[in-house]
Amino acid sequence: LHIFCLVFQAPIKATCEDMSCKTGFPEDVHSAVVSRSVHGGQPLLNVRFRSCDGNKKIHFGSSEPEDFRVGEDGVVYAERSFQLSAEPTEFVVSAQDKETQQEWQMRVKLTPEPAFTGALEKDQRKIEEIIFPWQQYKHSSPLKRQKRDWVIPPINLPENSKGPFPQELVRIRSDRDKSLSLRYSVTGPGADQPPTGIFIINPISGQLSVTKPLDREQIASFHLRAHAVDVNGNQVENPIDIVINVIDMNDNRPEFLHQVWNGTVPEGSKPGTYVMTVTAIDADDPNTQNGMLRYRILSQAPSSPSPNMFTINNETGDIITVAAGLDREKVQQYTLIIQATDMEGNPTYGLSNTATAVIAVTDVNDNPPEFTAMTFYGEVPENRVDVIVANLTVTDKDQPHTPAWNAMYRMTGGDPTGRFTILTDPNSNDGLVTVVKPIDFETNRMFVLTVAAENQVPLAKGIQHPPQSTATVSITVIDVNESPYFVPNPKLVRQEEGLMAGSMLTTFTAQDPDRFMQQTSLRYSKLSDPANWLKIDPVNGQITTTAVLDRESIYVQNNMYNATFLASDNGIPPMSGTGTLQIYLLDINDNAPQVHPKEATTCETLQPNAINITAVDPDIDPNAGPFAFELPDTPASIKRNWTIVRISGDHAQLSLRIRFLEAGIYDVPIVITDSGNPHASSTSLLKVKVCQCDLNGDCTDVDRIVGAGLGTGAIIAILLCIIILLILVLMFVVWMKRRDKERQAKQLLIDPEDDVRDNILKYDEEGGGEEDQDYDLSQLQQPDTVEPDAIKPVGIRRLDERPIHAEPQYPVRSAAPHPGDIGDFINEGLKAADNDPTAPPYDSLLVFDYEGSGSTAGSLSSLNSSSSGGEQDYDYLNDWGPRFKKLADMYGGGDD
Repeated sequence: LHIFCLVFQAPIKATCEDMSCKTGFPEDVHSAVVSRSVHGGQPLLNVRFRSCDGNKKIHFGSSEPEDFRVGEDGVVYAERSFQLSAEPTEFVVSAQDKETQQEWQMRVKLTPEPAFTGALEKDQRKIEEIIFPWQQYKHSSPLKRQKRDWVIPPINLPENSKGPFPQELVRIRSDRDKSLSLRYSVTGPGADQPPTGIFIINPISGQLSVTKPLDREQIASFHLRAHAVDVNGNQVENPIDIVINVIDMNDNRPEFLHQVWNGTVPEGSKPGTYVMTVTAIDADDPNTQNGMLRYRILSQAPSSPSPNMFTINNETGDIITVAAGLDREKVQQYTLIIQATDMEGNPTYGLSNTATAVIAVTDVNDNPPEFTAMTFYGEVPENRVDVIVANLTVTDKDQPHTPAWNAMYRMTGGDPTGRFTILTDPNSNDGLVTVVKPIDFETNRMFVLTVAAENQVPLAKGIQHPPQSTATVSITVIDVNESPYFVPNPKLVRQEEGLMAGSMLTTFTAQDPDRFMQQTSLRYSKLSDPANWLKIDPVNGQITTTAVLDRESIYVQNNMYNATFLASDNGIPPMSGTGTLQIYLLDINDNAPQVHPKEATTCETLQPNAINITAVDPDIDPNAGPFAFELPDTPASIKRNWTIVRISGDHAQLSLRIRFLEAGIYDVPIVITDSGNPHASSTSLLKVKVCQCDLNGDCTDVDRIVGAGLGTGAIIAILLCIIILLILVLMFVVWMKRRDKERQAKQLLIDPEDDVRDNILKYDEEGGGEEDQDYDLSQLQQPDTVEPDAIKPVGIRRLDERPIHAEPQYPVRSAAPHPGDIGDFINEGLKAADNDPTAPPYDSLLVFDYEGSGSTAGSLSSLNSSSSGGEQDYDYLNDWGPRFKKLADMYGGGDD
């Protein structure tokens, strides 16, 4: 016999007996100690059933299936969560053979374990052994003990134990440890799997211990497996499962989901009205008293009208009203302090926490609007609309700007024609009495309106409108000066055209609606008369003509002529009104018909040569068509050459009577007579252009174009083109002239510092000086003969050279003057330049040609411009004019 026992501290006690094999439960009553709090699905114990025939299929059942369930392996589970009472709980476990239907029963008694106090001494714990399942073989006998697996009841270990650690839990051993050297180990989460090291086992003695305090809120249970092997690592016994349940301790306070809870309740609510629900949670086991919460209200603020206006369901946290008298106009908000306590609300052992519940009392329409006065007054000028005549003020104790406060005004009397409306000011809640239809003072001088005020939502049940919700509005109409008006307007007059000037047409008068005002009669004037045909008497409104009425005038549309007149009074302020006179002009036969078109073209031969003409008459039926067409008797050539035939009432056809008519332009008179009574006729000239035609009847003679001549429009167009062309040519010439002048002016604009007329230019060596008297003075008189411009490079000139533009013409001197005449030559040139009005500023550039190296011109010492070095008087340079001023300043300015 080999027995493997596990020694443990557990409420489950079983007895192993060595007996002969007998199918059934080993005992009639099985007692077990379990925790007081039982979870749904929690394994409680393992019932032992012996089956001598291992092939039998056993089905387990429970007499309390709603509380307990027995699995196929004999483990008893709790079907629901409940608390065991102090008295033992009993139920029956049955086992039935599925083949033979044989049944066995055993009574199970569950006793709740005593509460852990944490003060148990180590020596009071009873360490028991759990023996591995065993198997007995008797080779000499057919009797054989089958190996079976035990389900070890859970080990309950309280959380937060203070030790000392490691703390022994159970001892595992096998009955084969007497003959073999065994090694014990445990595996699973908490041992060799994370979190590792919580449970350890002595490999020699099999002592299972916990190494530190446990926390149920982190891990509620541990599932370990115990192993027994020999020194070689060979498995000696089958592993057994060990379940360690962490027993909850009350180490967590309740926590509200929100620290502040907000709710609402309508004012005037009856007792028992639901308001809101507050919720708290506890991390402790909710199936034990540690996690069972109870709620209560600690305080209420304010405490009016009663300190206990609300109550709370201590289990669910529902807050309801318990007293009447909620009035938003008195108390708009209540603040409650809610406490949640675990241990089922035990104030001694339970842990507590608090939260705040804010309950807003919402408004209902329990206060009707009331007028601040019983009568309101207003006034309005007559004929004015969209004018506010009175403000109706009300008071309402309900919450502003809500449907229970917003006022609506309704007129219940005094306005049968709907001339007034009452709008509500959204900000002040006042009623604005507004005129929507004009009011005539002469008809109504005063209105007395009856107005009722209501809210947008009906009043709460049981509340009636007081008399203050109705008021009267007295409105006085103010008389104002109104505009006169013509009757009728417009006025229609039917009149034949041709009415002569000075004839009386009609009388058009107006009326003044102000019957109660003292004012003189109306004055009339003309406001609009497009053709200037009419005038009106300013006193009596009589209208006479000033010109002949003509239906064919451009101012007449559809036989109708419109004129507008003005009637004015002398009120304060003066007012006026307008009236329209419509004259329907009847047609008379005052217009003779005319031919259309005025010009036509035909061929010089008889065929084809028909010309279609139309008669046009400004008159209308019956003074228009049908028309009669005929040719006059004179001149005789008309009827000899032409013939006319009427083809309809308004159309006729003119054609040649002779076979051939020479090409040219002919004036053909045509007499046209209308159908009026009396008839009106006229002779119209039709200009006919006769030309040579091809087979299709188109003109081919070029001469016809010449004969026809150019029209007035073509001649005017040609003349305009010629004038525009001449203007463009003239503008181009002026532009060229101006550009030449600008170019010449730019060449004359030389920097004064570089101007040779006012500066002394230093040249290279002149030659022999005084000793060189062999020179030709003609070089000074006509420098152009020495070096023509044509031989100089283009674009390369000296500033002291003769400019290329035109210069003033001076008197021509003789080609070879006397050598002593050079002074006269310079003086004459200077005088000519001073007297020339066309000369540019500072004289023209009197520049002599470049003398060059070895100039033939001799020294200028004969001008006394140089001496042997003695001092000379240069004051005479001041007499030479402004052009020599700079030279005089340089040489005649004294020592400086």
